Amino acid sequence: MERRKFFKRGTQGAIAASMMPIVGSAATTADSIKINLPENGIQKGSGDSEQWHQMGNGKRPHPDRNKTLDYEVVVIGGGAAGICAAVAAARNGAKTVLVQDRPVLGGNASSEIRVHLNGVNHLQDGLPERETGIIEEFLLLNRFQNPQESFTVWDHVLYDFVTREPNLDLLLNTSAMRANTKNGKILSAYCYQLTTELEFTINGKQFIDCSGDGLLAATAGALYRTGREAAAEFNERYAPKEADGWQMGGTVLLSSKDMGRPMPFEPPSFVRKYETEKSHKGRKLTPFVEGFWWVELGSDDDIIADYEENRHKLMGYAYGVWDYVKNSGKFPESENYALDWVCSLPGKRESRRFIGDFILSEGDLLENRNFEDAVAFGGWSLDEHNPGGIENLSEPPSYFHARFAEVYQIPFRSLYSKNVSNLLFAGRNISQTHMALSSSRIMATCALEGQAVGTAAALCLKHEVMPKGISEKYVNELQEQLMRDDAFIPKRPANDPKDLAKKASLIFASSTTSGDAKLLTDGMSRDIDGEFHHWQSDGLPATVQMEWENPISLSTIELKCDTNVKRNIMMRKDSSNEGIYRNNIPEELMKSLVLEARVNGEWMNIGAVDKNKTRLVKFKFNEVKTTAIRIQLNETYGHKNGKLFELRAYEA
Repeated sequence: MERRKFFKRGTQGAIAASMMPIVGSAATTADSIKINLPENGIQKGSGDSEQWHQMGNGKRPHPDRNKTLDYEVVVIGGGAAGICAAVAAARNGAKTVLVQDRPVLGGNASSEIRVHLNGVNHLQDGLPERETGIIEEFLLLNRFQNPQESFTVWDHVLYDFVTREPNLDLLLNTSAMRANTKNGKILSAYCYQLTTELEFTINGKQFIDCSGDGLLAATAGALYRTGREAAAEFNERYAPKEADGWQMGGTVLLSSKDMGRPMPFEPPSFVRKYETEKSHKGRKLTPFVEGFWWVELGSDDDIIADYEENRHKLMGYAYGVWDYVKNSGKFPESENYALDWVCSLPGKRESRRFIGDFILSEGDLLENRNFEDAVAFGGWSLDEHNPGGIENLSEPPSYFHARFAEVYQIPFRSLYSKNVSNLLFAGRNISQTHMALSSSRIMATCALEGQAVGTAAALCLKHEVMPKGISEKYVNELQEQLMRDDAFIPKRPANDPKDLAKKASLIFASSTTSGDAKLLTDGMSRDIDGEFHHWQSDGLPATVQMEWENPISLSTIELKCDTNVKRNIMMRKDSSNEGIYRNNIPEELMKSLVLEARVNGEWMNIGAVDKNKTRLVKFKFNEVKTTAIRIQLNETYGHKNGKLFELRAYEA
């Protein structure tokens, strides 16, 4: 496609140009895109029938490779956002399917690309404000199951996390090719599975596009924009004076290994010379062991259509940079190093951004605006990679325009489509400007959005409304459920009316070294803004006790313990375990706990956990009539004290 034509064709032309159907030909209509297939949906050979000679029985069968599946929530894209969306929807009662076009989960964080799963890594005070909820669950699981920090094992940690979830099915190697719609509503997703030649029609009630590029949403007719907004449109100080088509590019990563002997390097035929004399000083070549994040190519036109051309160039540029390190003579320390891994699938940063009821902009982030419908948070710096990437060597690889003193809020109105009624999205494709994207695109931030929209989709089913209806009538319920499930919403204390812990007449502990047991019901599940919201024991074992004046019925106790959200736990290629990073199980995490209830004046054991692996600990038991509960904290994973941030109690 010639440059610029993509933007001149309008919405229908853009959608049609971006589609590459597996079979047949595409015809765009206002409500749907149809593919003309043979009557049975299977492409024929040269004769009148399928040319499959099955040697076992001598027959020529007609394989039926068309399936129709029915779900309540359909999630497209298996990166961090899609995983969290699918798990949240399933846990909240929706029959859910997760559709991923690759053989592994994780998106940019998978073994195929190996980007660190960053979030709010460091604010102006130098500390993280780490994400909790579903994203933390699988990062912690990785610390238990993958202490060797293998990226391929990490893929399977995610596979385990998703496939063990009741109410959730997974389709790998499956591309969502188009949405079938009617009257501005998605009826089904047409999908193709490469490994089986199966064509799926997946019916659903709510659809969540977490795929990044958002082909399903685009073919549904959802409004979107690409490129950079002019500064005046949203009053953004770091945006360009005039709007243009530039989008941040994809990156090819590499890593090397010390082989203990001299390792000569001869570049491949597709290498592209790295012109270091023209390069900005920000393009640092050391340390070189874990590669260079700035081997990147963007686009000022159709970045999706340019992907394969850019991939080929990026492979050449990556080898060109390594050739310079090895053969320029300026890095003698590289003599014994050889390439250990080179990415073949560039990690994407930006393409379509869909339009919701609110477009998040730079000012919303920098001014830390409070939103009544806040459901997630971010805090990565405004990190806008330069136009042109490695083909624009004179500019720094990225402009780190600003760092944040505190986390900012992300509103629910930016997470669903303005014009497709049952479409939600999470990830880099949400309703935001290019400048807002420069911060919010970070994967752990996207994961929080995923948990929010997955939970919202389940609430849509519960209340028989569309996402806009959640925004108008049920935002408080959405926020309360997210916080109950251990998501954090800045400046928004939890106040669940069903939580019987808030009605307790007394709460006290056997010992205290910091905080106060009474803070366990204040609605804030972490220490933040310089204020304590925890209780910490003085040594172990220790107990926390909660009393009610009159007997109550209980069947669930939930508590949030400590994982030290001021240190990051994502897997890094350098296995850093110092400062704000750790590569082990947080020693602060509670390992062993016992729950007791006082029934008819006698204490009885109603629950125990011997090897806890999550911050949110749930005790579910047969209903008891009680006037008190007592939690005994026996052991952490290494810390001498036990620490809790929240204690909840429910009848059911």
